[in-house]
Amino acid sequence: MAKQLPYMVLKEIFSRFHAAEPEPKGELEHVNAYTLVVAVALSAQATDAGVNKATRELFKIADTPEKMLALGIEGLTEHIKTIGLFRQKAKNVIKMSQILVDVYGGEVPSSRAALQSLPGVGRKTANVVLNMWWHYPAQAVDTHIFRLGNRSGIAPGKDVNVVERAIEDNVPAEYQQHAHHWMILHGRYTCVARKPKCAACIIRDLCEFEEKTL
Repeated sequence: MAKQLPYMVLKEIFSRFHAAEPEPKGELEHVNAYTLVVAVALSAQATDAGVNKATRELFKIADTPEKMLALGIEGLTEHIKTIGLFRQKAKNVIKMSQILVDVYGGEVPSSRAALQSLPGVGRKTANVVLNMWWHYPAQAVDTHIFRLGNRSGIAPGKDVNVVERAIEDNVPAEYQQHAHHWMILHGRYTCVARKPKCAACIIRDLCEFEEKTL
């Protein structure tokens, strides 16, 4: 685990991220808040590309909780059977949809506590929805962010909650909104797990990682 980078170094890192991609976007396809919640819940232990492939047709016919309930668990399962843990995820999506209809009038709530009360929605999923749909500067820490945060010194921590707090506490306020997207994309495509692409890294000179690749 690298040591926490100083504020001015973090400011330079995120300034470079911003210059390279001023408006980073999440890669999960969705058409509204509901389909975003479903897509993020389905993405646990699965790739965004795999989820998108499965949900592209699904969301054409079930883009609201009511339509998902009408499709039913068997219909939903048929659409998402290429995704890992699809049986449990299908059960969660149906249960979630029922709660959204019964408790929230078919609308997706905008509070973390309410989101986390839904089946299949953990803190990471709630933070993604808060950030991407409600534009709240929430930090959803996945494996890419956890690796990058610890490897680089951007946000070191022994678990995802500590890394989340490190981002919130240390990344300059003007970069909080897009911080997790920049970090996910950098971790997914540059600071990869096995052989990080240090030669192509725009923050190589600022990173604390000692085993930089040539």
